[in-house]
Amino acid sequence: MTEEIDADDKDEKPAPKKWNMYQAIILDIFERNYHGGEEFEFSREEIADTADRLGIKRPKNLGDVVYTFRYRRPLPKPILDAQPDGRYWLILGAGDARYRFRLSNLATVMPTRGMMVRKIPDATPEIISQYALTDEQALLAKIRYNRLIDIFLGIAAYSLQNHLRTKISNYGQIEIDELYVGVDSRGAQYIVPVQAKGGKDTIGVIQTIQDTTFCQTQKRYRHCIARPVSAQFMANDTIALFELHFDGNDVSIISEKHYRLSNAKDIGEKELAAYRLPEPTYGMLAV
Repeated sequence: MTEEIDADDKDEKPAPKKWNMYQAIILDIFERNYHGGEEFEFSREEIADTADRLGIKRPKNLGDVVYTFRYRRPLPKPILDAQPDGRYWLILGAGDARYRFRLSNLATVMPTRGMMVRKIPDATPEIISQYALTDEQALLAKIRYNRLIDIFLGIAAYSLQNHLRTKISNYGQIEIDELYVGVDSRGAQYIVPVQAKGGKDTIGVIQTIQDTTFCQTQKRYRHCIARPVSAQFMANDTIALFELHFDGNDVSIISEKHYRLSNAKDIGEKELAAYRLPEPTYGMLAV
């Protein structure tokens, strides 16, 4: 989901004409504001002003311009060419109606090919699958009904709230797809924001940064350990889960696992035997 509330009615993947308009607007904003360094800010009003100056029709939804370059499309080539080796431009929130271009070590998270796919008995009620309206809704429901957060993180986790809309300082308004609380065998407590992506949207580290910042700055969660999780639908009904970590500057990947919800009769002895093996320290087993 988009972090900016003004982008609730975000468009689908922009048509070619609209896409060209979006590229022209964001490139002009970058070229006028970037004078070297690691980051710079611009206002939402600049999106409208830039369209006027370029003789382009103002986008109906200004927030969709930013959302497009966060999750759906790459930034224009001149902006990508301005990235130092191993660094990537992000467009973060910077407060009310403001954004921040910032260089980061990681921009998106993609499922690793060749990883073991672990079959889990499917506990999703059929009526949920029948009536889920979007890929994202379906993904969040499957994670919830099959206790995949518990399985993945090794804690007892409970869904606290869906689509939490709130505001955090220095970022502005955000939306968390689903928020879990959890506890482990020691009694330690956790707060787990979940980011879900279906269809052709990609997992962006921007949402991880904002979700983590929210969890760590809320007084009610001060005794909880933040463990942000991102989920992605893959081919063949496979779900990729990632545990991510934001250290205050950059996001890194702690762990990744792939699950396929299956009929119990389709989980064979050979597969169960493979699941009993300890995980090698150098990575997952590939099949």
